[in-house]
Amino acid sequence: MKPPAVGYARAGDVQEAVGLLAEHGTDSKVLAGGQSLVPLLSFRLARPSVLVDVNPIGDLAYIREDDGALVIGATTRQRDVELSPVVAEAVPMLPEALRHVGHVTNRNRGTVGGSVAHADSAAELPTVVTCLGGEIVVEGPRGRRTIAAEDYFTGTFTTATEYDELLTAVRFPRLPAGTGVAVEELARRHGDFAIVAAFAAVHLGPDGTVDLVRLGLSGVDSVPRRLHEAEAALLGTRPTAEAITAAAATAPNTIRPSSDVHAPAGYRREMAELLIRRAITTASERSEVTT
Repeated sequence: MKPPAVGYARAGDVQEAVGLLAEHGTDSKVLAGGQSLVPLLSFRLARPSVLVDVNPIGDLAYIREDDGALVIGATTRQRDVELSPVVAEAVPMLPEALRHVGHVTNRNRGTVGGSVAHADSAAELPTVVTCLGGEIVVEGPRGRRTIAAEDYFTGTFTTATEYDELLTAVRFPRLPAGTGVAVEELARRHGDFAIVAAFAAVHLGPDGTVDLVRLGLSGVDSVPRRLHEAEAALLGTRPTAEAITAAAATAPNTIRPSSDVHAPAGYRREMAELLIRRAITTASERSEVTT
């Protein structure tokens, strides 16, 4: 199918983009990489009157470090993030997760901000920023806001962004040197959206106990889920098989999966526990004891 006829406006800077969004209201949509929006248009699942193209805004494409965080501009291509040595050193979970996002062709065009703003709870980037305790920066007529990821995603394909606000950057906390990371996904084919995916970052202190742990799940709720209970169970312990199993067993208590054509809710619960256990185990094995 082909997309329906739709108006088009190019924004030269953030202020112009915000002005266009305010002018056209809820009938407008932001066009970045288009990897999520264009299929929605083609299937008539989205029917905006105007697309506001933010690709001409060069100031929105960047990767930089700032005050203990890795900041990625909204229109930065996913492939650039995946291959960036700065990203690999500061937040190694990002390239690990991006290798599961569609195919290279999609990542060459898809943007970090577009994926986060789309807010698909089965997608990798929303879950990474959530489980790492990251933040989303938006700008609108009332100024700039920085929103914690766990507050930003409010439901299925919905966020805390107002209709006249533009997502401009995503902030990921830097992980300590020696942090082990892992991503485990269950998908029908490589490149498909995961039925369930698990994300883990584990850092060990000088005594070999866990002094930092970040855990997340996608595909198991209406929003990406950070597993605070499982993190608390692991913190301060040695990552033995018993400790990891006990922590993973808490995961089904903190999610609300739904049934669909891909999998029933009960199966998703089982896979969530299994995959987060695998992810914690792999991340622990990859972590380095720091002195």
